[in-house]
Amino acid sequence: MEFCPNCGGMLLPNGDKIKCGSCGYEKDLSADKTNEYAVSEKIQAKDNIIMKGEDVETLPTTKAVCPECGNTKAFWWLLQTRSADEAPTRFFKCTECKHTWREYD
Repeated sequence: MEFCPNCGGMLLPNGDKIKCGSCGYEKDLSADKTNEYAVSEKIQAKDNIIMKGEDVETLPTTKAVCPECGNTKAFWWLLQTRSADEAPTRFFKCTECKHTWREYD
């Protein structure tokens, strides 16, 4: 397997050349017969990677009543927002409406 020297994408066979699907770089294979290239699996254009950005929550949950919608489950995390000798601030994010609020000790 070879990779594109320009963008790092995988070079795929295209006739007597191998071609980068990202930037279009091509390498001619007709002059060099010492290497053999074969495709062992058909790659379909509809096979895409789905990126799940903001929808994936990895925070722990707790029972807390949301002041906006009344839901009783929320994500939580701690953050040191004041000086180091004071307690950290607890933040909550509703699992339903995504409203964020804080509580102090």
